[in-house]
Amino acid sequence: MADKIKLLVAFLLVVAGIAGYYYLSESAAVLRFVSVLVGLLAAAGVVWTSEPGKRFFAFGKESVAEAKRVSWPTRKETLQTTGIVILFAITMALFLWIVDASLMMVVDKLTGRGE
Repeated sequence: MADKIKLLVAFLLVVAGIAGYYYLSESAAVLRFVSVLVGLLAAAGVVWTSEPGKRFFAFGKESVAEAKRVSWPTRKETLQTTGIVILFAITMALFLWIVDASLMMVVDKLTGRGE
């Protein structure tokens, strides 16, 4: 129950930050931005103290660690793969254009529009 209250308070803090943005409509844009930022940071702080928030932040931390363990392709591999994909896309476009033009010619001859 306490976690649900914390999440509700976090939601209300976000709403308060957004409301501050509109309340300060005559103020400088920086103040309006700070209003939303403070609301979001305060909400994140409240969510972090809840059990779902702790699980979410732990998941984020594990995701970053997993991304660091990934074996990313080299620049050469990336360029080669990109080149193959572009070449395949051009080849398929030409093939589909030829098929479309051929079918259009056949339909034109069958309907008597083509000579």
